[in-house]
Formats: sequence, structure tokens, C-alpha cells
Amino acid sequence: MDIGKQPEPCGALYFSRANRPGAAAGGRNFHLMDANKLDESRLPRHIAVIMDGNGRWAKRNAMRRVTGHRAGVEAVRSTVTACREIGIKYLTLYAFSIENWSRPKAEISALMKLLELFLKKELPTMLERGISLRAIGDIERLPGNVRISLRDCIEKTSRGSDMVLILALSYSGRDEIVRAVRKILAEKKPARERGIDTEIFSRYLDTAGIPDPDLLIRTSGEYRISNFLLWQTAYTEFHFTEVLWPDFRKEHLIEAIFDYQNRERRFGNI
Repeated sequence: MDIGKQPEPCGALYFSRANRPGAAAGGRNFHLMDANKLDESRLPRHIAVIMDGNGRWAKRNAMRRVTGHRAGVEAVRSTVTACREIGIKYLTLYAFSIENWSRPKAEISALMKLLELFLKKELPTMLERGISLRAIGDIERLPGNVRISLRDCIEKTSRGSDMVLILALSYSGRDEIVRAVRKILAEKKPARERGIDTEIFSRYLDTAGIPDPDLLIRTSGEYRISNFLLWQTAYTEFHFTEVLWPDFRKEHLIEAIFDYQNRERRFGNI
């Protein structure tokens, strides 16, 4: 799964990114934020994450790329656990893009094996914690054994009601929109009877029934959306961090949520 300098953790506290030690000349005083002071009434309902930096993490640590991906899986576990504890209802992870199919075959094979292993290993935990799994993207392109494990996990966790974990696999925002249009055109109704508007169109997307993300986090210091949830992120708040994905932990998630709660969301209104 593709799926920096990081804030220094201190138990349940963390240094805010802007004011961490050494962030400003002259030793500007930093302040601590308490994770328990998150405003529970203003938690993002849905968080989406572009998990970036596995390869750079491996290179920085003089390791093979696949080792970076394995470390990234640990960050997935940590983030899912943290979201479940905090009370986030929906979490979408950009695990494998359509563009990732162009990577070397050996790396793709390793990623697919890690995905299959993750699904099998985490199934008991998802069942125990009431986590329902969903997947978005062109799932039919995945290897047969991975599809079987994915569908088995989705079916067995379908009754989970405490949190929904969505994996974006073989995913592209543009491709999702094109597939939605094809679904509409495949219907027998004449165009004038379809009455398509934004609400109806959303029902044809992979994310039908899932609320749009309130907060999108991208790791590794990159500032782009990379063809991810193009329709759904129209009014999403973005949080960018220099932390490479394998180093991403609960304190970084809390920082992003604090950042989100300090913004005013107007949705085009005054």
C-alpha cells in the first residue's frame, strides 16, 4: 500500500506543527495540545487519507521499497485504531491507485500480497471492534485471490455499525466518474426522464451512501490530490503534513483534527 519531519509525541500530548521546537528563529515558544480537549461535537464524520511516502521512508532508512510498504501497513493499523477510539465514523484510505498498476510487477505483486495478508489478519479485529469494510475502485482488476479475500472480509464485517473503513483499491477519481456516467447511460430511461442532479448522480458513484469527507489528510509533504475522490472533496478541508506515511501515528491524526476544528466551514455562505 502506498498505503519528513514530524511533531514530537509526548504521551497524549503533541507539539503543534507551526510551533514545534526550532520552528522559528529565536526559539519561538511552542505550546502543547491535549488530545482529550478535542471537541467531540465537531469531530469530522468522515476522514480520507492519501497515504504517501512509503518509498521515501524506505530510501531514507536504506531499506527496500517493500519494507516501506510493510511499515505503511503498521501505520494503517494505528490510524484505524485511533479513528475507532476517537469516534470517527468513516475512514477512507487511498491504498492503491489505477496509476499504481504501472509500477514494476515485483512491487505490485508484493503490494497485493500485503493487502491479502492485511485483510485476513485484521478480519477478527474488525469483527471485534464493529468495523464494517467497504471498497471503492475498479475492484475487478485486482488478482482473483485478493478479490476473494476482499469480498469475504466485506461480507463478514457487513453488520459492523461502529465504524466504516473504506479502502480505495485500483481507484481513480476520474475513472469513478466515468463509470458512474456509463451506469446512467446503460439504463433504459430516456435522458429527459432521468432528472439527473448532483444528489442523484452521487448515487451512481462508488461511494453511494457514504457521506463526503469532511477532512482529507495527505502525508509526506506533497500538496496535490492525485486523482482521489474528485467529486466528493468539493468542500473537504485539507490537511498536509511532512510526516511520511510509515511514521504516521495517533498524535498526527489528532493534530489534523485540531487543525480541522480550528477552521470555519461556510460551504459558500457568509
